[in-house]
Amino acid sequence: MNPNLLKAGKRLFKLLDRNSEALIEGYANGQLNEAELDAKQAQALLQAGLVFRPDADSPLMLSSNLRSLLEEALSDIRNREIDANVGTRLNSLKTLASHYKEARHQGDLAAADAYLQDLTQHTYQLTESLRHSTRALWSRINNEFGYVASLSAKIRENQLAQQQVKELLDSLSLLSFESLSQTAGDIRELRRLLVLHLAVAVEECTQELAVVQSRLLALLGRFRELRGKARLLKGFALHCERQPDYQPKDWTLQSQLPDLLNQPPACIRPAAVDIRHQDHEQPLLSLASKLKPRRHNQHEPEASSELSLEASEEFALSEQQIKRDVEDYLVSSFDSLQQLSALDYLEQNELTWPAEVWLYQVWGSYHALPDEQRQYFSLEHHEEDYGQFTGNRIVTDITVAVR
Repeated sequence: MNPNLLKAGKRLFKLLDRNSEALIEGYANGQLNEAELDAKQAQALLQAGLVFRPDADSPLMLSSNLRSLLEEALSDIRNREIDANVGTRLNSLKTLASHYKEARHQGDLAAADAYLQDLTQHTYQLTESLRHSTRALWSRINNEFGYVASLSAKIRENQLAQQQVKELLDSLSLLSFESLSQTAGDIRELRRLLVLHLAVAVEECTQELAVVQSRLLALLGRFRELRGKARLLKGFALHCERQPDYQPKDWTLQSQLPDLLNQPPACIRPAAVDIRHQDHEQPLLSLASKLKPRRHNQHEPEASSELSLEASEEFALSEQQIKRDVEDYLVSSFDSLQQLSALDYLEQNELTWPAEVWLYQVWGSYHALPDEQRQYFSLEHHEEDYGQFTGNRIVTDITVAVR
């Protein structure tokens, strides 16, 4: 680096150190107190570009660059400005990328490294400027524009922030990554800067700005509501000052009430089960399973509570029989090499099993087969909506086919 540049930088920081109190007081008050500065110090600050004098009769003021530096360092959101000028920076990036590709093509590695360094700095400055603008908006929202006193001023600041959000979104739309990708070409360094890094920053800022916009709209509605209530209270207070003997009427003695006062609460509706709410499905099913069946025929004999060995044997035999019928159904499907409906087979062979029991047994027997046998069959179940509970479906038939 140029040694003269290093010496100038050291002199600048020493000048800032010597006049730090006067500069920070000038930042807080808006102008410098020249009584605390001698002529040589003031002239040095003017030559360094840290302060300026608008005209001959005006006091010294901080330059915009120094003020921006202090606002960022002190996190002062009162006077932060949002920079939405992306078009000019985008043109600078494309120009530097062209310089870098030309120097690289000509084999000038020193110039290529210099251009790449400048391009990296400009890219990071652009992304940091976008993030800085988003942070400035969030800072205004988090304190609800607390640096202004009245609600009307808060509403105006809110509308200004919404306009700045719109300008930032319009600026982000200028970043065409198709054009940047063509500019970068197949050079890895350029694609990392112009495509990958910028794409991540733009996505983050776009998401943040969408949230910022929704929060601004919510705050605007709240401010307007508070302003309306404040105006109503001020109007009532002014009315009471002009008419000290004002007494509100006893509306309970009136036969006709104004619509403002005649607003009784809504009647409580009778409790009812919401069968369309899916979260209530399991509790409703558990309650329904505990209900006892109502017998309409009072003369129907009650079932005997005694157990007999014969009944158990018949049940065991019938269970074995339905398994054998299902096995015959699977074998018939395998022999025919065609899709075979379980209910059609039940009807064709005049089996006496209930349709629901038959379908359950077919489903269970198919999944109980060993893997080497089940791979020869494919099972397809036919469903339809259950009319009583929304979201439930019932199986109406099963079809088994050979693969």
